[in-house]
Amino acid sequence: MIQIRRVMCVVLLGAALPAAAKDQPAQVVIWPASGAPVVQLTFGKFREIGAIGNARTYAIDTIAENRWGKKLTVLSFDLYIFDKNKARIGQGHIQLTDVPSGGTVKFQTTVTTSGAPASLEIIPATVPVELRAAAPPRQVSMTVNSVPQGALLLVDGTVLGTTPKIVEVGVGKHDLEFRKEGFNSGHFPLEIAANDASGGSVSYELGASAHDTLEFRDGTLLSGDLESVGSTEVHIRIGGTPQVFERNRIKRILLVERDAASAPQ
Repeated sequence: MIQIRRVMCVVLLGAALPAAAKDQPAQVVIWPASGAPVVQLTFGKFREIGAIGNARTYAIDTIAENRWGKKLTVLSFDLYIFDKNKARIGQGHIQLTDVPSGGTVKFQTTVTTSGAPASLEIIPATVPVELRAAAPPRQVSMTVNSVPQGALLLVDGTVLGTTPKIVEVGVGKHDLEFRKEGFNSGHFPLEIAANDASGGSVSYELGASAHDTLEFRDGTLLSGDLESVGSTEVHIRIGGTPQVFERNRIKRILLVERDAASAPQ
């Protein structure tokens, strides 16, 4: 046997489930998601069987059918439960042992969550050598954020949007790049291991502002290159364009340290 982990499918459970989840229909998952089916998993209703504080424990009636042409000596899955915001809130485990070809087994799956489940992801944990080809390249879903937010995010040189952003990355080493007007851009090395699960997060603090900052009395912030401060006016260059503001509108001016050679002309 070999130990491999592959993200195979996500089952949507619909809206946030009430404690008893009485009207939830059965969820059918076929693994792998493409190609010849090996096993079919049918998840019944989420039945709450316990709660301590915010933690809830659910029991799920589960049916596994071996649709492979051989006996399944051992095949196991990790289950990860997510809320409606795609944050991982719980997990469980399924293990199938000595299931004959065409055979069906019934059992209960227990999961503990810290909120209302909205989706479920299964990841094969222990897989027979013969089924290794059924596992596609592993992708991990995670949230990438920055301080401050709103930075342009590039993963391995590809623009994916602005932070906060949910991204899918494969196993291996990656480069996260953050760019935001008024701040120094930065790089963050990210490495995804074969057994990493979805639902994690990364937050990157951008470097000090590369420009001077005007803080107005109404809370507005503007970044640029300060040129002069007079008795009634403040002159600043923003994006190469000179602008003038009434001094009384400004609460505070933050100046970045500059070498004489780098000062704006």
